[in-house]
Amino acid sequence: MQSTKFQRIVTFLLGSFLVFTGVGHLTFMRTAFLAQVPNWVPLNADKVVVLSGIVEIILGFALILMIKQKTTVGWIVALFFVMIFPGNIAQLINQKHEFGLNSDLLLWLRLPLQPILITTVLWSTTAWKTWRNKVKNNGI
Repeated sequence: MQSTKFQRIVTFLLGSFLVFTGVGHLTFMRTAFLAQVPNWVPLNADKVVVLSGIVEIILGFALILMIKQKTTVGWIVALFFVMIFPGNIAQLINQKHEFGLNSDLLLWLRLPLQPILITTVLWSTTAWKTWRNKVKNNGI
C-alpha cells in the first residue's frame, strides 16, 4: 500500500508529537502526567509515567523512521492510544486540572481527541486501508 505525501507528513508529525510527549514524561511534564495515572493502576504512578514516556519515545521514532512494517507500527500506536485513554478519563473523574485544562469542560472536550488520534494514525500509516483490502480480497 502506497501512502500519499500528506499521509507521510502526518505520520511524521504524529511521531514527533509522541517523541516530544515522551520526553515530557521524563522531564518537564512529569508531574502533570501523574494526574493521568488512574488510581486503580496497581503500579507506582511515577513508574507508570516513566515507562509510558519511554514507550512513547520508541513509538514516535518508529513512526518517524518506519520504512517497512508501517501498518504494523500504525496498529501498535493505535493500540497504545487506546490503552492510555483511561488516563484521560481518570483525569476528568478526579478533576485534576493539568496541562492547562483548568476546567471540567476542557477535560470533557479533550476526550474526543483520543479517537481522532487513533483514526489519524490508522489512516496516515495506511493500516486501516491495508486491513480493509485484506478483508475484501479474502472474502472475510
